[in-house]
Amino acid sequence: MEKEQQIFGIRAIIEAIQSGASIDKVYIQKEASGELMKDLMKAMKRANINFSYVPVEKLNKLTPNNHQGAVATISPISFFDLETLVETVLENGKKPLFLILDQISDARNFGAIIRTAECTGVNGIIIQKSGAAPVNGDTVKTSAGAVFNIPICKVEHIKDAIFLLQANGIKTIAATEKTEHTIYNVDFSDAVAIIMGSEDRGVNPSVLKIVDEKAKLPMFGSIGSLNVSVACGAFLYEAVRQRS
Repeated sequence: MEKEQQIFGIRAIIEAIQSGASIDKVYIQKEASGELMKDLMKAMKRANINFSYVPVEKLNKLTPNNHQGAVATISPISFFDLETLVETVLENGKKPLFLILDQISDARNFGAIIRTAECTGVNGIIIQKSGAAPVNGDTVKTSAGAVFNIPICKVEHIKDAIFLLQANGIKTIAATEKTEHTIYNVDFSDAVAIIMGSEDRGVNPSVLKIVDEKAKLPMFGSIGSLNVSVACGAFLYEAVRQRS
């Protein structure tokens, strides 16, 4: 993790939150207490910032400085407003292609997906504020810099993003093995948003209930699944093939 993407110290993190900095996550020392820590917890709750409790050894590894029991990671990018982005893309007259990542947590998978999304002309990537991989040094490196070239939107809930897209005539297609339809039986040529699930659980069942269609990749080997970034690439390039 690159030092310029970090803030350490409780008061410094509070001030960063209040100034509107793009904070991805805050790491809090287990069993930390005190009035200043309470103020930090209140500030994170108001700003809906993702945080986790970690042992002091984790914080010491993140920074050699006096962290006071708290280290924050700052995103190197600015995030887009989803509603504004959708309106802009639709006004351009082209059939949009969006990508929704349902709590993908590995930064390198995230970076690899961003790189493929940029190469395939995705108009925007949508992630959830909580539970998603941070945009950190690993993400930037794995994306080969593509993270700076594609709009990324953070939303409170994935389901709200899906409802917004559907209301704007954008079909939502979830990648899941819980369907009989392969990607070759599904129409990606219209305005669509592809939904990829987390590495361990896939697309959330509550999300699967509200999507327009489901699709899977045909599998012929003994291993029953692909790495999510590889699977995402297969979905996106099928969309490219149908649109070409």
